[in-house]
Amino acid sequence: MEKVRKMQDHFKTQQIPTEVDDGLETLEQYKQRWRSVRIIYFTMFLMSLGFSIILTGIWPYLNKLDPSAGKEFMGLVVAANPLGQMIFSPLFGWWSNKLGTIRLPLLLSLVLFTVASGFYSSLELRPDNVKFWMVISRFLIGVSSANIAVCRSYLSAATRLSERTHAVSMVSLAQVLGFIVGPALQAAVTPLGDVGYMWLWGKLHFNMYTACGWINVLMSVGNFIMFLPGTFEEHKIAAREIMVMQGGTSERETWKAIKPNYFSAWTLIVAFFVLVFNFVLLETLGTSLTMDQFAWSNSEAMWYMGILMSVGAIVAFITFLLIVPLCKQFAERYVLIWGGFSLMVLGRVLYIPWGPDPPKVAPAFNETAGLPESDPMYLGCPETQEWCARLPALTITQFIIGYAFTSVGYPIGVTLIQTIFSKVLGPRPQGVWMGLMTGSGCLSRVLGPVFVGSIYTRLGTYWTFGVTSVMMLISMFWLLGTNKLLIPPHIDKPAHVELQDLNKENGKQSETNSPTHNGDNDTPPEGVELLGIRRLGNSSEA
Repeated sequence: MEKVRKMQDHFKTQQIPTEVDDGLETLEQYKQRWRSVRIIYFTMFLMSLGFSIILTGIWPYLNKLDPSAGKEFMGLVVAANPLGQMIFSPLFGWWSNKLGTIRLPLLLSLVLFTVASGFYSSLELRPDNVKFWMVISRFLIGVSSANIAVCRSYLSAATRLSERTHAVSMVSLAQVLGFIVGPALQAAVTPLGDVGYMWLWGKLHFNMYTACGWINVLMSVGNFIMFLPGTFEEHKIAAREIMVMQGGTSERETWKAIKPNYFSAWTLIVAFFVLVFNFVLLETLGTSLTMDQFAWSNSEAMWYMGILMSVGAIVAFITFLLIVPLCKQFAERYVLIWGGFSLMVLGRVLYIPWGPDPPKVAPAFNETAGLPESDPMYLGCPETQEWCARLPALTITQFIIGYAFTSVGYPIGVTLIQTIFSKVLGPRPQGVWMGLMTGSGCLSRVLGPVFVGSIYTRLGTYWTFGVTSVMMLISMFWLLGTNKLLIPPHIDKPAHVELQDLNKENGKQSETNSPTHNGDNDTPPEGVELLGIRRLGNSSEA
């Protein structure tokens, strides 16, 4: 026990780091602030996991529940989640701004996430029109994950400028790991098989398809407990830091005086859409693409894709650790363009097939043939997809190399877009803007599966990866041409400023003199906090 106690003491924060020890917060406030930020990390991981954990298993699960549904309907099922998130993200952001707190929106969203995840795993209990109930369950999970906008807004408010790149890289790591670990968990429960364990007198199966939903339920209950009072405490410091840097006396007046470049903000929103679209397209298409191109069975595709995505998670983790050192050597916008978008372009181009022969073409399943649907005869590119017989196949080599470039480029791109976006907006409450950023990513996840159902199924790999390569290339050149606009507003630092501790009487007087709320969507409703500031002029005591 003594060794355990010493190890815990070793990892405890004993003092505020020197570079941020400027009197804006006590040691206890600093520790509470970072505890809250780490809880946000886990929430972002869970919301991403809720989307990705079913991706590799959703097609065989849907096919089992309703064999007549088809791949195009599968695209609608996958798109239902980001559609719900896209619609409700700006609303959640606006709501949290109005409340001035993120606790209530997050608690309610986690309750919805828990219920909807359990509903997804219980679809066998609704045999009538089950495919539509699947769409509803995924839509509700998407609505609950709209809390991502609230999380991003809080992250911008709860970190200093010097901490922002690290914090956003870690929250992006959590989010990307959620996207990648989800399929790995699906692969881990694959040994349960189609039957698994029987619940409710044989009416409900705990198998390789439903286990994922129950994993979400368990983790979301734990996340709900984290946001209860006593564990999660909100500490917002960004506006106070800028106010002190400018020598102001009001947080609200400080961020009102800083006008963000809205052209830059919208450029980053569009770039975020393109980046996420390409990543989600690959993740959504991965299982069916490998089944078509390499003649893998359901279980083989889920297993091998799970392994590939697990390796991708390790590569992404290493990449996230390198982002902060890279940004100390080069400007963030250049790391974004040349380290993120250029690698994503290469990843898409590499997926244009270069195999010597077309893939194995599989005939349509015929019950009268007396063979099971899992027979190797029926594995391969379906003959209903006319392009299968005339287009060359992907090779496993190019598939793996392309995925490797994506595993490096996507983490860099998604992290630095959010970092630069947060800095461009300045210290203002960012709930609505983060809702728009989240909404653009959701729109890409809506259109990605639809793209699979229409372009890939009907036109094939050349059109699919040709179009996405052009999208990435245009976005990269656009960012390169406008890179000078992707610089945060300059903040002049006054010559000499000293902070004075506020006693309770001064705090009350500050609240009395503070400006009142004017109803602006970006203005928090609570009283504006003031800090006592004493200017020392040219005194050497500063």
